[in-house]
Amino acid sequence: MTHIDLTLAGQDPSTNNDFPKTICKMEKLDLPDWMSQLPPELHTVSLWDLAIPGSHDTMSYCLDGSSTLEPNAPCWVKVLQNFYPRLVGLIVKRWTTTQDLSIIEQLNAGVRYFDLRIACKPKDVTHTFYFAHALYTTVTVEETLTEVARWLEHHPKEVVILACSSFDGLFLNDHQRLIAKLPQLFGKKLCPKTACPSLQHCWDHEYQVILSYAHSAASGHQELWPQIDYWWSHQDRTSASEVIKYLDDRLQDEGRSDTFFVAGLNLTENNCYLIKHLFLSMREMTLAAFPELLAWVKRQHCGHSKECINIIAADFVGVNQFVQLVIEINTK
Repeated sequence: MTHIDLTLAGQDPSTNNDFPKTICKMEKLDLPDWMSQLPPELHTVSLWDLAIPGSHDTMSYCLDGSSTLEPNAPCWVKVLQNFYPRLVGLIVKRWTTTQDLSIIEQLNAGVRYFDLRIACKPKDVTHTFYFAHALYTTVTVEETLTEVARWLEHHPKEVVILACSSFDGLFLNDHQRLIAKLPQLFGKKLCPKTACPSLQHCWDHEYQVILSYAHSAASGHQELWPQIDYWWSHQDRTSASEVIKYLDDRLQDEGRSDTFFVAGLNLTENNCYLIKHLFLSMREMTLAAFPELLAWVKRQHCGHSKECINIIAADFVGVNQFVQLVIEINTK
């Protein structure tokens, strides 16, 4: 079973008066059940005052390179696809794939926030719900959320945050169908938006799912939370230093809210960058930036002051110690 050792290297808690008590209680933390093993001091802390690891564009690991492009894809990409469909599909997939672990593997790795971009394919008479990031996924929303619900049955003290957004190609009746399906999948595990959830509160009521639904169709449903603020620059940022400056400036100037929010460590490429680096990939771009991004994570604190973080989301969450470093923030 995967675990992390949160004891500070080279220090003996028994001889160091400054050693945080919480760290002493978090040795050998099993990642699939890390929330249930947090020290008691953190059980009554609001979830938005804890540090929670998340994945950006969670479902992009299963994009279908042969699918049609989303309607919001750049026009020049659509034109090229008409002439070179296989080549364009391959290139688009390389630049839109931001994860390589399945959602269950992400759960087992300790990820607890999931960025779910939902869409219906154009001209699909069945209006089946898929996920999308320029391309559409090979799996459906219902298949994926059913898997998550089953995983939660085996991890009754873990709480996940599912952020549903985008909804390209969905009409009002599609939203109504999807919203009706969600309680069928998760039942009493859904935490109502009127709650101020801590781990203990969730355990007492058997809540395991904070489900955010970023559309007005959800406004009258108590089990669906409003859109969770995701901090990422709408300007294209291709380096770690640009992303870090953006996040630091917002924390300093604006500060966090008193509810859930996400600091996004994801890089973004523009069309010019993509054309110059056509045969590279988002993975290569991200891995080159990770050392600087992880150093930023190590400097963060959680809590209710305006400079504190809550959820930190990244691409390719399984390739390094990102998840473990975010969890360690809870020991500060």
